[in-house]
Amino acid sequence: MHRPQDGLRRTPVTPAQETEELAARAAAGDTAALDLLLARIRPEVLRRCGRFLPHREDAEEAAQDVLLQVARSIGTFEGRSLFHTWLYTVVANCARQKYRELRRRRAEQPLTAAETDTPDPRRTSVVAGTRLDLLEALERLESASPDLVAPLVYRDICQMEYREIEERLGIPLGTVKSRLHKARRQVRQWLVDTA
Repeated sequence: MHRPQDGLRRTPVTPAQETEELAARAAAGDTAALDLLLARIRPEVLRRCGRFLPHREDAEEAAQDVLLQVARSIGTFEGRSLFHTWLYTVVANCARQKYRELRRRRAEQPLTAAETDTPDPRRTSVVAGTRLDLLEALERLESASPDLVAPLVYRDICQMEYREIEERLGIPLGTVKSRLHKARRQVRQWLVDTA
């Protein structure tokens, strides 16, 4: 076993701790740390965008938007919360924005003959259809009760811990749980009605 020169044992640094350190350095203006940080988080960002968007190309576009947003906004990361908590907020916002953009684009453009032959994911893939229905339900929820959206997205899609959600939203744990319960109940009803 290798012992440090000062005679003290050092605990190994975890990948999560390394990411937090890179984020802190990048937020302080270290461009080399930012490059390393973006390379490190890319696979996770893509995976998390895929939870929102059923088509890989759409998830990849959203992931690029997230990485660009992180690069532009890293200076606003103050370290009051964990970096991954801050990152999940960026992921959720960018993925939902990409979904809105895709819906708007689809509504503005007439379908081509090739697109009318493309099967509806709701009929061919339970997973893709569920994600599309969930995104539509989130849009409805945002219109009806915007304060219920963030707890649902953070807990059920981003799989954040309650403590992180409480910290991120700046509201008591009881309020987080209450809003999450209301959001789940409403979204569940809309998803049942859609099915």
